[in-house]
Amino acid sequence: MGKGFTHLDSSGRAVMVDVGGKPVTVREAKASGVVTVGPEVMELLAAGGVPKGDVLATARVAGIMAAKQVDSLIPLCHPIPLHSVSVEFDLDRVAGEVTIVASVKTEGITGVEMEAMTAVSVAALTIYDMCKSITKGIEIGPIRLEYKSGGKSGTWTRNR
Repeated sequence: MGKGFTHLDSSGRAVMVDVGGKPVTVREAKASGVVTVGPEVMELLAAGGVPKGDVLATARVAGIMAAKQVDSLIPLCHPIPLHSVSVEFDLDRVAGEVTIVASVKTEGITGVEMEAMTAVSVAALTIYDMCKSITKGIEIGPIRLEYKSGGKSGTWTRNR
C-alpha cells in the first residue's frame, strides 16, 4: 500500500480497494450543501414560479439518480446496492440560500459517503441549471459530509 492511501498500490498506482472479506454492516451517510441563489431566484423558487418548472422536485430526482450512479462517475468507487436515498431542501429566504441534505443507507461491505455527497452535488447543479436563465451569479458550496456510520471506522459526525 502506497503511503497509507488505500487507493494506491506499492508503486503508487491507482487501484480499486479490495473490499472482499469485509463484514456486512448497516452503512449510512448524510451530506449537505448550500446553493446561494439570491433574492430574485429565491422568491421564484418559493412561489414555484421558475420558468423551467418545479426546480426542487427535479433536483430531488436528479440527486437520487446521481447517488445510484456513483460507480460510473468516480473511477475507483464500488457499485453499491442502495436501500434508500433521500434529498431534502431548506429554503432560507432571508439569506437567499437553499440547503440540500442527502441521506443514503445500505447494508454492505463499503460505505456510502460518496453517494451522499454526489447526490448533493448533482442536486445543486440541477438547481443552477434550472435557474441560470434568471441569473448567472448562483454559487454552490460548501458541499461536505455531515455524518457516516458503519464499518471498521464506526460513526463519525462533523463537529460544528
